[in-house]
Amino acid sequence: MAAAMAWLRRGACGPARRCGLAAGRSYSGGGAYPSVSLTCPLPGVPKAVFAAAESRERFETRVTVLENGLRVASQNKFGQFCTVGILVNSGSRHEAKYLSGISHFLEKLAFSSTAQFGSKDEILLTLEKHGGICDCQASRDTIMYAVSADARGLDTVVNLLADVTLQPRLSDEEIEMTRMAIRFELEDLNMRPDPEPLLTEMIHAAAFRDNTVGLNRFCPVENTDKIDRDVLHSYLSSYYTPDRMVLAGVGIEHEHLVECARKYLLGVEPVWGSGQGRAVDRSVAQYTGGIIKVEKDMSDVSLGPTPIPELTHIMIGLESCSFLEDDFIPFAVLNMMMGGGGSFSAGGPGKGMFTRLYLNVLNRHHWMYNATSYHHSYEDTGLLCIHASADPKQVREMVEIITREFILMAGTVGEVELERAKTQLKSMLMMNLESRPVIFEDVGRQVLATNTRKLPHELCALISQVKPTDIKRVVTKMLHKKPAVAALGDLTDLPTYEHIQAALSSKDGRLPRLYRLFR
Repeated sequence: MAAAMAWLRRGACGPARRCGLAAGRSYSGGGAYPSVSLTCPLPGVPKAVFAAAESRERFETRVTVLENGLRVASQNKFGQFCTVGILVNSGSRHEAKYLSGISHFLEKLAFSSTAQFGSKDEILLTLEKHGGICDCQASRDTIMYAVSADARGLDTVVNLLADVTLQPRLSDEEIEMTRMAIRFELEDLNMRPDPEPLLTEMIHAAAFRDNTVGLNRFCPVENTDKIDRDVLHSYLSSYYTPDRMVLAGVGIEHEHLVECARKYLLGVEPVWGSGQGRAVDRSVAQYTGGIIKVEKDMSDVSLGPTPIPELTHIMIGLESCSFLEDDFIPFAVLNMMMGGGGSFSAGGPGKGMFTRLYLNVLNRHHWMYNATSYHHSYEDTGLLCIHASADPKQVREMVEIITREFILMAGTVGEVELERAKTQLKSMLMMNLESRPVIFEDVGRQVLATNTRKLPHELCALISQVKPTDIKRVVTKMLHKKPAVAALGDLTDLPTYEHIQAALSSKDGRLPRLYRLFR
């Protein structure tokens, strides 16, 4: 290294001149300025050795199925920390034979006292020794228990996850605290200025009335006092079985994870016993369409020096497809192409300013406060929705604008806007998969649903193959379904469901005209 530094101080000579560099440059103090070629190796410096993938298989998701049916999936990722968790094929869609709200209770009760750990504090102190944090999330079709911690504490983490999942104490005190937490959450849900979570519940209930993904994800107030340990154990005995679970990990060696799974999750007797519970609900989602309306005074949801004006919120949706179908990728591109957001947003193309709901809706109709596209997809169905907000007096016009956008989806798709949507989707996919917890969830959910995982480059290749004809085909099929409508706020001027359905069946998306004798 000393030789190299001396060579730099002397300036460019010998090999440097042969690389075509001119001398003569100097510092302001008069000293010679070295002209060094970045393409020529420096004398005395060891040749750089670059990291390279030994084999492609080393970086692919590995899956092992244990004797009891539990799947163990892992993904290598360099770094000191790992994310490990257990995903269960269980959620609000499986509660048809039970009291609604059990999954909500289980989410709140997660990481409480177990057979080995006397309290939540003891669990958190155990994780702190390995720099760890924990979380549980319940959705319509999955419950996920996850821990991020130092990879050297993998044995402790898997032991803890197994205990939390299969040996929870569910004490009377913990259940009572959970009831209080759920009641507070339900009150907050109805009071918050952002109605999106409430509208999402409503649109699912309208689209899949009283079945599967249309069942309420949140525990109804009237059920909070009815759900107790016996009800929870009855549900757990049916759905918390090894064949419905995946132990997923990112940032650890697969063999080590399998070894821990065998040690803590093989042949373990759950606290509710090994007796056979009720038959598992394997119902397939039945799309019904329909409307759910909630008249609500939204004038005081956000008081203060700059209150949010009173708005009426509408969400219109149509059935799309499951994430297992080939059409899932064209629908994902379509959702990105529609885009949208709030009326006030800063930024450029990366914020979706060139999406249709910005260009055709928010930029042209200044009185609209929001227009956003959402795509919800499950193992047997899906829902593409547009959420819009405006002053109650302009609800009818707002609904017509949204129905026209649905009809325009089946029209001409520009090559530029399609390429932009595909590039943006690939960019978001790759950026999200930079995060270790996101990789963990992706690995767990894919293996839970399909026993394998499509890697990012495979998904990007599928996105690149989407053509304008694919978009037109999936939209044409979607528009033949009955719409699902959710409406919240002052609904005096809301068009009837029949009129909305007629608009989505027309060529231009316009609502039937209203003729009034007196105005």
